[in-house]
Amino acid sequence: MELQARLVQVLPVQSGVSSKTGNPWKRQSFIVETDGQYPRKICIGLFGEDKVDVSTFAPGTLLNVSFDIESREFNGRWYTDIRAWRVEVAQSPVNAPVAPVSAAPAAGAADPQPFSAESEPSTDDLPF
Repeated sequence: MELQARLVQVLPVQSGVSSKTGNPWKRQSFIVETDGQYPRKICIGLFGEDKVDVSTFAPGTLLNVSFDIESREFNGRWYTDIRAWRVEVAQSPVNAPVAPVSAAPAAGAADPQPFSAESEPSTDDLPF
């Protein structure tokens, strides 16, 4: 699954040693907020040292997060975990290519006079 959201907060790194294998482990959690009419905050975890270090991203950064959702039962209660496996800075829609606008009039259309800023005197001295 994939999600695009803004980074709100990076939580402290958790670490420990596996009781089964004795290997060390690290987990980094972070909070993102979705856009839309009803924004949602979501806590997402990165597990393993080889994953992206989200502490390098500044709060407010728009991220693309690829993740898996997993639920497990423990003592009759269910717990859901969201684990990211890729985190990237999202491409801004401002940088998206824009289709060029054709300046040629359509066939059979009347040829209107082109607008010129010099054609009408301006009493407004604002530069925009």
